[in-house]
Formats: sequence, structure tokens, C-alpha cells
Amino acid sequence: MANSDTAVRAAVESFVEPSLAQTLADARAVTGLTVRDRRLELELTLGFPVLGYSEPLHAALLRHLEAVGLGAWQLDLRLRSQIIAHSVQRSLAPLAGVKNIVAVASGKGGVGKSTVAVNLALAWSAGGAQVGILDADLYGPSQPLMLGLVGQHPSSRDGKHIQPLLAHGLKAMSIGFLVDPAQAVVWRGPMVTQALTQLLSDTEWGELDYLVIDMPPGTGDIQLTLAQRVPVAGAVIVTTPQDIALADARKGIAMFSKVAVPVLGVVENMSQHVCSQCGHVDPIFGSGGGERLAAEAGVRLLGELPLDAQIRAEADGGNPTVVAAPESARARAYQAMARNAAGALAARGRDRSSIFPKIVVEAS
Repeated sequence: MANSDTAVRAAVESFVEPSLAQTLADARAVTGLTVRDRRLELELTLGFPVLGYSEPLHAALLRHLEAVGLGAWQLDLRLRSQIIAHSVQRSLAPLAGVKNIVAVASGKGGVGKSTVAVNLALAWSAGGAQVGILDADLYGPSQPLMLGLVGQHPSSRDGKHIQPLLAHGLKAMSIGFLVDPAQAVVWRGPMVTQALTQLLSDTEWGELDYLVIDMPPGTGDIQLTLAQRVPVAGAVIVTTPQDIALADARKGIAMFSKVAVPVLGVVENMSQHVCSQCGHVDPIFGSGGGERLAAEAGVRLLGELPLDAQIRAEADGGNPTVVAAPESARARAYQAMARNAAGALAARGRDRSSIFPKIVVEAS
């Protein structure tokens, strides 16, 4: 039985976990393995939110076991989540209480970056993580609308620190909560960066696993300054498949490289449109652009998200897709993208895990 146990463990540890893009052995994810007759009891500890992930991972593991000759085995799977803190730029100190700040950026406007950012944050929250979102697009804040918080204002208990607003389990902060939405923000670059750093540091975020920053579009002086002044663990680049968006997305990847912020991967938004009447699939903005860009940059393609009128309607209504229709195909695309992004961050290693206490979330 010892040899059998060894063979089973080797088979399990050779499985490449899709979100981490690593074998379970390389990820050191197997924290419990018991063999009884032809029944395998397996506990995995993964570095990203796992609530709701048991079923698809269970199916993938069964396919793997069958492929390596263990198809007749029964698998009992238990998932645990251990989200750790990762390093930031060497010149910056991490934000107290916040394990990981993840910037969501795009080289140009109009690619759906803010929609991706809010659904990313909501997917992580639904997976069991503590999550906040900071709307850093001071000229065109959109998170108040997407989170159903238009007209609401944050409070302060001491006149110095701001209490974030809450929506769908997220802690949220935006300049849109502090200024009249009908008034344009007419500020020069230094004023914008100062305002953002104040929103970041003066908000009482509490303990967060992830803080998503919805960056302003572009790669100019404001974006570069923000990337230099905000302690970021990783960046997600959003693009559409068309060549003009890809060219600008390349600039975004280059900008983060210059300031030593790891790019976790590329999200291709508006990959294809599925006709609601006939089901015809049409790659309106071209196809394969995000995959080519990711390969060229040496990063992962985190997801290909659909162009769907429902996504727009749900965001405009203050109930983004992940919370409005969590079982839909469009929501599953966001959920998979979010797991891949968190997995890419987790795969960076245990840079500064000793700084924070470990928080474990068990899948139901």
C-alpha cells in the first residue's frame, strides 16, 4: 500500500492546476492525502479564493486521474484558501492591513476596463476574500454607477480618515463620492496624483486580501506617477482584440515594467459577440489579439470576455454581472478570469507572508 500511496500522490501532484498554471507539487498545494481502498481523500490549499471552485476543479482532477490510469478511483476533494501578501516596489511600503493591491489598467479608454475591474473584485469577494475597490479614474469615475452608489457619500469618524462605502460585499472609494457628479474635475496632473494618494491612504480599508485599483486609461504622466507612488503587487492589462487597442496595451505593459510592477496577465475584453436572437458568434473586434499580446510579453492570457448587452445593462444598473447573474456563462467567464489573475499573483511565491497573519477560508 505504501507504493500505491506513493504512486497516487505522484499522480495527484503532477496535475497542473489551471488558475496557478503550476503543478500541485510545484505549488505545494497538497496538504492532505489519504488512500482507502480505491477512494482518495484529497485536501488542497490554494493561494486564491476558492468558494464555488470545488465542482469544476473536482471534474478536472477526475479527468487527470483517468488519463494517468486511476480512473476507477473515487475522489473526495476539500479546498482551502490561504491568501498571502506579496512584495511591492522596493521604494514603497505596503499599505497597512492590505495584503495585495492589484491595478487594473488599459492603454486606452473604451475597452471596458472599469467593468472588468469591478467584476474582478466581485468575483474575488464571492470566492471568500476580503476585497476593496478604489476608483482611480478621477476625471471619469464610473464605479459609483456600477456599484449602485450614486449620490451616496462616505463618512468620517475622526475628521481625518474616510469610511469606505459598501456594495455587494465590497469596500469602495471613489472621487465620485466626494464631488458633484455633474461637475467636471478640472485638475492638473499633480493635483490628481495627490488626490488619489490621499484617497488610498486616508481611507480606512481595514483588513483586505485584495484592493483593486481601477486605473485611469492611458500611459501618460499621471498613470506613470500613480504606478510609481502606489504599492502594487501586480497589474492586469485590459485590451480588446483590435490592433489599435493592442498597440496601446503594449505601452501599458512597458510602463509597469519600468516601475518594477509585475504584470499578472492580459484580459481580452469584447472577444466575441453572441447574437441574442440566433446565437451566431461574431468576433467584431477581431480574434486572437489578447493571446498574441500575452505571448509576446511573456505573460498569461487571463481570460477572454464576451461582448454582451446584458453586461452593459447590469453594470449601468448597479448590479455587475458577477452578482446579477452568477450562474450565467458571461459571469463564469469573469469568475475564471478572476481565479487566473489571483492564481498568477499566488504563483509569484511567498514574498512577505510573515508580515501578515494567515487567513484561511474553507470552501463550502
